[in-house]
Parts: sequence; structure tokens; C-alpha cells
Amino acid sequence: MLWIKAFHIVFVVSWFAGLFYLPRIFVNLAMETDPASAGRLLLMARKLYRFMSVLSVPAVVFGLILWLYYGIGRQGGWLHAKLFVVVLLIGYHHACGSLLRKFEAGRNTRSHRWYRFFNEFPVLGLLAAVILAVVKPF
Repeated sequence: MLWIKAFHIVFVVSWFAGLFYLPRIFVNLAMETDPASAGRLLLMARKLYRFMSVLSVPAVVFGLILWLYYGIGRQGGWLHAKLFVVVLLIGYHHACGSLLRKFEAGRNTRSHRWYRFFNEFPVLGLLAAVILAVVKPF
């Protein structure tokens, strides 16, 4: 079980690196006026989104193994709350993909300030998930 838990943590950390950085690229894209620089940022965003999408799958799979096979979280309601946070983060991940497609199509309508606020959601999600998993408040 400890190997599964270790791999779960590694893949979650790796996935979150992308969730933290991709919206930061969006901030820069929303401010960029030079087409060549925008092209480089789009290439970086595309590659990062693809990479973080791959990393999210084992993060979720290892978490499900810990829950369904090893029974972690069967006592108390903390896991249900954490699963809700994970579903929100998966939705955020897909929202990032949608925003990326808008940038690629030249249809971004949001300001860099909006992306700065958008960038804070994964921080709150990580904080909630860690508190739920470690403190188990209920």
C-alpha cells in the first residue's frame, strides 16, 4: 500500500505543477501583443496541457486504488469531501483545456487580471484536499 500511496503523491504533485503553471501562461498570453511570442507561449501551453493530462490519470487511478482496494477513507466523511474537491479540480483541468482552445483560435475575451484570479483556484483546491486527507476534520 505504501508504494501506491507514494506513486499517488508523486503524480498528484506533478499534475498540480501543471495546474499551477498553465494559467500563469494564460496570464502572459492575455497580455502578449507580439505574434511570435504568443506563438511560443501557445506551444508551451499546448505541451504542458498534454503532459499534465497524462499525469492526472495515474494520480486519479492510484487514489481510486487506495480507496477501493485498500479501503482508505471508508471511515468518516472526509473522503467524500475530498472526492468533491478532486471532481472540481478535474473540471478546472478541463476548463484550462477549453481556455487553451480559445487562445489557439484567437477568441480569448478575458483579461490578464481575470487569469490571475483563475490561477488561484488550484491553490485553494490543494489546500482543501491536503487538509481533508491529513486532518480528516469529519
